[in-house]
Amino acid sequence: MSAHAGRPAAACGGRGYWRQRADVIVVGTGVAGLAAARAAQLAGSRVVVVGKSGETATAYAQGGIAVVIPDTDDSVQAHVADTVAAGAGLCDVDAVTSIVADGYAAVRELVGAGAAFDEVRPGDWSLTREGGHSRRRIIHAGGDATGAEVQRALAAATQTLDIRPNHVALQVLHHDGAVSGLLVLSPEGPGVLTAPAIILATGGLGQLFTATTNPDGSTGDGIALALRAGLPVRDIEFIQFHPTMLYTGAAGGRCPLITEALRGEGAILRDQRGDSVTDGVHPMGDLAPRDVVAAAIDARLAATGDDFVYLDARGIPDVAARFPTVTLACLAAGIDPARQPIPVVPGAHYSCGGVVTDVYGRTEMMGLYAAGEVGRTGMHGGNRLASNSLLEGLVVGGRAGRVAAAQAHAAGGNRVPEPDLGKRLAVDRDVLQQGMTKYASVVRDAAGLGQLSETLAGARSAAMSARTAVEDAALTITASAVAAAAAMRAESRGCHHRSDQPDRDPAFGMSIDVRLDAAGHAVAALPIGVCN
Repeated sequence: MSAHAGRPAAACGGRGYWRQRADVIVVGTGVAGLAAARAAQLAGSRVVVVGKSGETATAYAQGGIAVVIPDTDDSVQAHVADTVAAGAGLCDVDAVTSIVADGYAAVRELVGAGAAFDEVRPGDWSLTREGGHSRRRIIHAGGDATGAEVQRALAAATQTLDIRPNHVALQVLHHDGAVSGLLVLSPEGPGVLTAPAIILATGGLGQLFTATTNPDGSTGDGIALALRAGLPVRDIEFIQFHPTMLYTGAAGGRCPLITEALRGEGAILRDQRGDSVTDGVHPMGDLAPRDVVAAAIDARLAATGDDFVYLDARGIPDVAARFPTVTLACLAAGIDPARQPIPVVPGAHYSCGGVVTDVYGRTEMMGLYAAGEVGRTGMHGGNRLASNSLLEGLVVGGRAGRVAAAQAHAAGGNRVPEPDLGKRLAVDRDVLQQGMTKYASVVRDAAGLGQLSETLAGARSAAMSARTAVEDAALTITASAVAAAAAMRAESRGCHHRSDQPDRDPAFGMSIDVRLDAAGHAVAALPIGVCN
């Protein structure tokens, strides 16, 4: 990634903030952020990309990209049907269709930028199948290193961009319903980037929990930025727990993902007694949608008292060659997947909801966009279908970059209000993560969610002087939004399982919005219908 393109310009206001102008600001350096930044630059915009570090969830993605290959037995309609089936009645079918239909073109554009995917013969991509898919439509790179290849290709294609690491976004600045800039903490101190278009591509919120497949920076930053700017988040209670995270016995932090593609190639989930985990649970067995498999594992662990179940991949030929990333992670933990079953548990993995946008990333605020995991287009509903995340990031990221560039070129100047670098409420991170893990994990209930809300209500004021403090405040407001929506959804649906309300309730066949009230508290709004 490129270095700073010059030092920040002179200070603004009376508090010593530095200021610099751009056409488009992108917050985040994963697939959606870099796809957006590249598209905006190609459209002629001056683009500044800010990120906290070089670590992204994209780089850790293993399985692949779900995409319909033309002239095969697959179809857009089949992919849409699989996505909607996994989404538990909350997908926006028009949004799903729009994004899926553009998938192949977005992937071909990525290949044009230098990405290389595994092939069975020159020009013919190798395809695998994952949970919830009725076809083999998952393209992959390096066996199980797809995200790393996507990240590499996009980073190489955006070398000429002004990409700034160690910049923490603190506040979206806006005036009269339109974006005017972004307050950031940087190595040069607090500063204001002014622009008529900002794209949030901050990724997920896995660090709400003690153990996750997400990197350290997945602290719900974009959710917090949007909520504080007055925007709604939707479907935020639907947090997908990947069924198979490597169990290492560690107390917390990022744990390696064990890709779903292993099950697509024949790996079997068994408990420590050798019994199948999913027999009788779902017609697709171990390849059922992720919410079903994660809940089945959680139920089995609760019933047996065990700490983990096994994923047996010993029947997959050349497993080390086909899945080198998984193999290395397992070997580092003292497990040879070719000879031993892999101990796994569900782990916090992906936020199906987020900032409300259309399929071009547009929010209800002029000039503010969101793309990738931080956004909620209606693609995922109550449960994301495997390998649809990189797909959505590529498609919506590219679209957001193009429409943001158009907005920037058409927009006039907008007054930049005084930035707010004041104190914010935050709960101690360990306390928050323990509370979320205990009360808002794979299975929840009203009593636990009430206890979680009490914990969050104990937040204390903290100065926003460093990245950790900003992240703790973001985690606190994001956790409050999750708790509010989960408490309102008195049913089990998709990723959201309530032990006290175990059945799906047709009355909740709609999405729930969360906004901040005048006092800054997260409040779940009355449900709003979803077009299907």
